[in-house]
Amino acid sequence: MAATRRADATWGGDLATGKGTVSAVSSGAFSDLATTWASRIESADGRTSPEELLAAAHASCFSMSFGNELSKKGFVPEQLSVSASVTLDMTDAGRRVVSSALSVSGRVPGIDAATFAEVAEVAKNACPISNALKGNVALSVEATLES
Repeated sequence: MAATRRADATWGGDLATGKGTVSAVSSGAFSDLATTWASRIESADGRTSPEELLAAAHASCFSMSFGNELSKKGFVPEQLSVSASVTLDMTDAGRRVVSSALSVSGRVPGIDAATFAEVAEVAKNACPISNALKGNVALSVEATLES
């Protein structure tokens, strides 16, 4: 079964001084979030960017994937805290998203740190957003088991 979600964006002006908005149409979870070029390469100043939205998508996707992979191994996480840091950089081919670094810490009864890290790597590779990025963006995961 396929699932399709929709977001809409607007833009006005040139790249350097223009501005736009982005809205989550399918869920209505957010609307008219401000975007600018400066919010991508300088200070966010209360505005978002495609890279921040990609980081949110990757963190959310990975947290679900990790919970699923832990459950498959018989572990039920009490809490997983995930962050994703997406980097936009200048390359020989122009500006590109070059990496998404995941970081997860969590409380999972009965698991050891090595297994926690191993399952985190499996979850990174199983996450649909990771798979959309794979081959184009460097992906990594750092996993820390809390006691």
